[in-house]
Amino acid sequence: MDANILNQILEIAFQKKVSDLHFEVDNPPFFRGRGQLIRSKMPNLTPKDTEFIAATILAYNNRQLSDDLKELDASYALASGGRFRVSIFRQRGHFGIIMRVIPPHIGTFQDLNLPPVLAEIAQAPNGLILVTGPTGNGKSTTLASMLRFLNENQSYNIITIEDPIEFLFTSLKSCIIQREVGIDTHCFNTALKAALRMDPDVIMVGEMRDRETIDSCIKAAETGHLVLSTLHTQGAVSTINRIIGNFPPESQEIVRQRLADVLVAIVSLRLVKDKSGEGILPVVEIMRSTTTIMSCIREGRLDEIEKHIENGSSQYRMQSLDQHLLALYRQGRISIEDAKRLTHSMDFERKLMFD
Repeated sequence: MDANILNQILEIAFQKKVSDLHFEVDNPPFFRGRGQLIRSKMPNLTPKDTEFIAATILAYNNRQLSDDLKELDASYALASGGRFRVSIFRQRGHFGIIMRVIPPHIGTFQDLNLPPVLAEIAQAPNGLILVTGPTGNGKSTTLASMLRFLNENQSYNIITIEDPIEFLFTSLKSCIIQREVGIDTHCFNTALKAALRMDPDVIMVGEMRDRETIDSCIKAAETGHLVLSTLHTQGAVSTINRIIGNFPPESQEIVRQRLADVLVAIVSLRLVKDKSGEGILPVVEIMRSTTTIMSCIREGRLDEIEKHIENGSSQYRMQSLDQHLLALYRQGRISIEDAKRLTHSMDFERKLMFD
């Protein structure tokens, strides 16, 4: 393995629009395309190969390989402009690398098949907007699309704090400052505190990873800023539970009150193959913070929230995961098998019967 071969592999992956590349010892490179992991016909990688890849990526980030490196997030770019989010880790003493391909252009809501109501949500004057879902289901892409909309339509000072920076923005109507953890700042929490002194209108935090970052995001929203961030959760209710559960029991009632006061919306994503098997569609749950839902959060009646999401579909343009699955199925865009696989509802079959 040398730099030319590595860059050729990455260039092919970028041009073929694969989503991920895997480099692991005793395996050839793997590619993920259309959701499927594909084994390449290249030779198996040796420990020296993966060490070289890791060292090359670290050098791009002005870092050096060290014996105490166990895992690290970074970014990498090709001279042609292709960009990658990188996870470097050790397994059985050897380096492994997984690289996520970052699309070259930031799509609009229409490009990405996202609900148009996201434009309305993104224009909230302040508060907390959360985009959630499993890894690799479009959270970063959706956040980038929301920032693109604000950049094109509002005169804001937008500060992003990311680990690593994924999509690169050019300031249009808004001024966009992008800071990377490990290079421009020590951690999310420190950068958030600094951001409040940088005249922000909007703060985007790549991920709310711990209690301190969650608390700082809520504080920033409480002080009149619009804060956008992500969590690795399955839906609105699990997101609220995760946030509250990060705090000790004696603090949870206060956190429920604070969260109810600042929460604007939770957008939860899952990706599914379209009926042709050639494309990918987002399935989106949208919860907006109505007076009723705010009361449910304050009083801990979270089991009622999904019903209120479904009842608010016409007036507030909310939708549950099941409602969107049913809509995509009715439109002939996804198969019934995929709809059943993604639902987390026990009565999805009953909803189908009334279709």
